[in-house]
Amino acid sequence: MTELATLRLDADDRGLDRAAAILGAGGLVAFPTETVYGLGANACNGRAVARIFAAKGRPRFNPLIVHLAEAQAARAFVAWSDKAETLATRFWPGPLTLVLPLLPGSPISPLVTADLPSLALRVPAHPLARALLRRFGGPVAAPSANPSGRISPTNADHVAAGLSGRIEAILDGGPCPVGVESTIVGLTDDTPRLLRPGGLASEEIEAALGCPLATSGPEVTAPGQLASHYAPTAPVRLNATGKRPGERLLGFGAVAEADLNLSPSGDLTEAAANLFAMLHRIDDGTVPIAVSPIPETGLGRAINDRLRRAAAPRD
Repeated sequence: MTELATLRLDADDRGLDRAAAILGAGGLVAFPTETVYGLGANACNGRAVARIFAAKGRPRFNPLIVHLAEAQAARAFVAWSDKAETLATRFWPGPLTLVLPLLPGSPISPLVTADLPSLALRVPAHPLARALLRRFGGPVAAPSANPSGRISPTNADHVAAGLSGRIEAILDGGPCPVGVESTIVGLTDDTPRLLRPGGLASEEIEAALGCPLATSGPEVTAPGQLASHYAPTAPVRLNATGKRPGERLLGFGAVAEADLNLSPSGDLTEAAANLFAMLHRIDDGTVPIAVSPIPETGLGRAINDRLRRAAAPRD
C-alpha cells in the first residue's frame, strides 16, 4: 500500500468541507461519533469501501455499519418496520445500530454488507459527525478507525497512531463521550435480537419495544461479533481480584493497587467512556494486563463484551 500524507483537519467549516470532498472523491476520512472514531468511506463506492478493509486489515466477511444524517434516509436502503420506527424515534440520533433487510437494487456496495441480505444502519448523535454526513449528502460506511482487532480509538491521536499513512484525513473532534461502540439490534424477522451490546443499555431497548431481546447465534451477521476483537497487544486477564507480579491492573471501583481505574466510584457510564482510552494507555505490548470485575448489568454488559473479546485467544 502506498503511504499517504494523512491530513489532520480542524472541526470547522473548512475542515468539514475538505473532509466531505475527500469522501466524494473516494477517499477515507476518520471522524468522531459519540461512541468511537469511525473510518468513513462512500458506502455506494465499492473501491472506496474496499480501501477501508485494506487500511484496517479487516476480514471481508465482517460487515460494516452505514451512518446516515437523518433517520428518514434509511428507508431508501432497507425494508423499514414498525419496530424500526419505534426504536429510531426513541433512540436516533444515538448509539444504536439497526440491522434490517436490504432492499432489492440498493446502491450500497455489497462489500458493506459482506454479501448478506441485510444492512446495519445508525444515525450518530455527535454534532460533527452529523455535520459531515449532511455536507457529504449520502450514506457513509464507517467501522472503528483502528487496525482490525485492536483497541478502538476514542480520540484523534489513537486514530493517527494506528492509521497514519493509510488514510487521507482525520477530522479532529476531541474525545468521544460514550467510549464504546453502538448497541446493535437485528430486525430482520419478527424477533428482535441483540447482536452486540454497546453504548445503549439493552434494558432501555426492551422497554421501548415492550418485549425481550433474543440473543444472536455464533455466525457473524453484524460488526463487532468476531471472537477476538478490541485487543491490546499484551495479554489480558479478566475478573482479577488483585494484581499478580509483573502485571498492570486496570481497576474498577475501590481498588487500591490499580495502575489505572475505569471509575473509582464504580460508575458504569464513566467506565465505558474511559475503557478504550485506558486500554491504549496501559498497553505497552509486553506487560500483561489484569482487569477488575465489572458488573454484568446495564452498560457493564457492553464493557464486559469488549473485555472478553480483548482477552480471547488470538489466531
